Amino acid sequence: MALPNLHGVARLTADPELKFAASGTAVCTLTLAFNSRRQNRQTGEWEDAGVHFQRAKAFGQVAENIAESLTKGTEVAVSGRLETEQWTNEQGEKRSAAVLLLDSIGPELRRATARVHKVERSTAGQSGDSWGSTPTNSTDEPPF
Repeated sequence: MALPNLHGVARLTADPELKFAASGTAVCTLTLAFNSRRQNRQTGEWEDAGVHFQRAKAFGQVAENIAESLTKGTEVAVSGRLETEQWTNEQGEKRSAAVLLLDSIGPELRRATARVHKVERSTAGQSGDSWGSTPTNSTDEPPF
């Protein structure tokens, strides 16, 4: 069975936290606040209709890009899969919590602007990369 998907617009409640696993993989954790607003029919004023706080995680280059690009209060568009994390606390009690494994995240551009900088990736040591490596045929033609 597939994990449930979540797509929406949220706000970061704090600056993203970037750590590195023992393997060297970057792990970024953040908390998102999803809220609803509705217009009061009698007064015409907008009011908050509820909020849902959700922990989220990203790994690898995405984690590093999040930590470099986003800060507390940033409104973001997110897409990811909900998963239940389980652990045992220091008192030996089993705990669990839902976490959103981020597939994509970016600034919401309705009320903000952003400047995109493409991350350069090294192709050294990678095999099978026809676009980033030097062609091996004698005519220097594309590999297709």
